[in-house]
Amino acid sequence: MKIITLQPKEFDNYAKKHKYRSYYQSSAYGNTMVKFGWNVHYLGIIDETERLIGAGLLLYKEVFMNNKYAYAPRGILFDYDKSFLVKEFTERLKALLGKQGFMYLKMDPYIPSSIKDVSGNMITMNNDINIIMANLKNADFTYKGKNLFFENEKARFEALVTLDNDIKEIYNGFSKNTRHKIKKAMRFGVEIYKDKSLDVTELYEFIKNKHSRPLEYYKTLCEEFKPNIDLYYAKLNTEAFVVNSKAAYENELDKNDALAQKIQYKPGSKEEQQKLLNMKMESDKLINIYKNNLVEATDLLSKYPQGLTIGGALAIIYDNAAYLVIEGFNKNYSYLNPNYLLKWNMIRDYYHEQLKYFNLNAVTGDFSKKGDNKYEGLNEMKFSFNPIVVENIGEFEIILNSLSYNLYKSLNKKKEK
Repeated sequence: MKIITLQPKEFDNYAKKHKYRSYYQSSAYGNTMVKFGWNVHYLGIIDETERLIGAGLLLYKEVFMNNKYAYAPRGILFDYDKSFLVKEFTERLKALLGKQGFMYLKMDPYIPSSIKDVSGNMITMNNDINIIMANLKNADFTYKGKNLFFENEKARFEALVTLDNDIKEIYNGFSKNTRHKIKKAMRFGVEIYKDKSLDVTELYEFIKNKHSRPLEYYKTLCEEFKPNIDLYYAKLNTEAFVVNSKAAYENELDKNDALAQKIQYKPGSKEEQQKLLNMKMESDKLINIYKNNLVEATDLLSKYPQGLTIGGALAIIYDNAAYLVIEGFNKNYSYLNPNYLLKWNMIRDYYHEQLKYFNLNAVTGDFSKKGDNKYEGLNEMKFSFNPIVVENIGEFEIILNSLSYNLYKSLNKKKEK
């Protein structure tokens, strides 16, 4: 076995056929990261017949006293269920990187551990996962644990909407509340369109506080993954917002008047009377909401007669599936539910494009609803689209220079304190 250097095209040709493939293990992603302070190396693993049996995109940078740190995002692509191969590969990798001044290597192979439903119940288990875990441990990789949240570079849990059912069945599988929010967004004039120019400037305004990544990162991502990247926007049709808000307000006034007359002229039993009173109070609340909507809609129409963009989402198409990279919306218009309508339109489009699934990206592995999980709202929103939840194996680390590594970690802890 030998470790060699691959050209980007050679790497891509191998990676796109590997069972643990991911768009993170692609030259498009490597080219993106080069522009933001990382170096990239494409390594190949060949056997005695010089057949390629593994590969990996390594991102690396100098972090401490001429020592380098390497990270293989969703890699290295290798057959981890054969212990003798894992052991030999690791020994050769340690020797090579150690000579080149690397302090440690981190990786999180895209290996599914299990698939669960949105309640956390097991659907299926990877029968090889225990063997793979043991092989990596025996090869001196340190496991970073079965983290439930976002402690690692990449999330362990992802929500996937499968697209193999009829589109009506997929829609009916959404929670009742989600279907209501989708209809409400459409009713009040939210419209979804695909920006073929891939201008992420407006999207960045909605996502800039989510991550430290600059606008140029998303521009580069679009350039490198084009044409396999989609940019969607949610735009409020302000004229339709006024018309529909006015109609909703007037309809509720009519309902309210009818309820008032029933209360006055058809008293009925105490139970019936109380029911009518409750309905009247609820209608009073709706009147105030619709009135405020109408006032705001009128104001928005005067300010933005051509409409107002209130949300957006970016997705990468890879291996016959769509991956949600980032999404965001203007919190001032959250009551219009642009994020729900965005996802529904993307799901529908990707269904018609005959993709396998739409990956909604990260969720947590805490499926409980105790109210003490600060990410519970994230789970609840994504789970409302009736996805399956894929649990990935997680993150591993191997130390290549113990002295430098321990000193580096010790100094970092002091800085954090």
